[in-house]
Amino acid sequence: MRGWLMLENFNLPFTSTMLGLYSGTMADELAPLSPARTVPVMTTPSGGILTDSLAMAETLHEAHPDARLYPIDAQARALARSLVCEMHSGFSALRGECGMNLNNIWLDYSASDAVFADVERITTLWSMARERFGSEGPWLFGAYSLADVFYAPVACRLVTYGLTNNPQLIAYCDTALAHPALRRWRAMGQTQSYDPFPYPQDCASGDWPIPDLMPAQAVSGGPSENDTCPYSGDPVTHFAKIDGRVFGFCNAFCRDKTVNDPAAWPKFIALWNAH
Repeated sequence: MRGWLMLENFNLPFTSTMLGLYSGTMADELAPLSPARTVPVMTTPSGGILTDSLAMAETLHEAHPDARLYPIDAQARALARSLVCEMHSGFSALRGECGMNLNNIWLDYSASDAVFADVERITTLWSMARERFGSEGPWLFGAYSLADVFYAPVACRLVTYGLTNNPQLIAYCDTALAHPALRRWRAMGQTQSYDPFPYPQDCASGDWPIPDLMPAQAVSGGPSENDTCPYSGDPVTHFAKIDGRVFGFCNAFCRDKTVNDPAAWPKFIALWNAH
């Protein structure tokens, strides 16, 4: 997620490839990108291979200074870098015990004292950033920055496992989870399913929170309001009923990612509004 957000949210050109993280194919797929053994991995136009999200972030900041991946103010930038590095190297209890899950929330999850110690530290850091530098926007440093990229998975975990009732943290988590790029990431991930589920918990589950989710489902055929896919421009072959209207897509992936969260996709919403 961090690799996607730092490219997508700063409008940096890239192409992405999905690897078989849970299917057992990832090691073979990463072999041409040695020494990479985990995701994300990023290759640069010069052929460099970056195998770590922090290395990716610093390289992109260096290559695209006008993109403002970090705050402009020197003191804010220093604190943002510190927050990024602490997230990258810390919070082992939260990351180890609360697996990343965007499928659902867990109700009545019982966290360890070590997890709540991590949450207390996160509360301190987020509050400091917001109070010192966050007055001009909803993000940790006002404007969106790499700090928000790196803490997006943390915000997801806090919501997934119900780990905070702090109003300030909840407000920030709501902002992070409602952001269109994170919603698109989740919608693409939801096109895959796994058996067994990677991170089961012995407690009841609830729906993942998506504001104003449009009702949508795949259907077997048309006719559709559009003749070409809103993403590729190719002829439609797959169909979905979205809020009572039928639209076509060029393949199952385009259809399914849209069904999972139609409002997250600007090209689909442009099609929706044009018809």
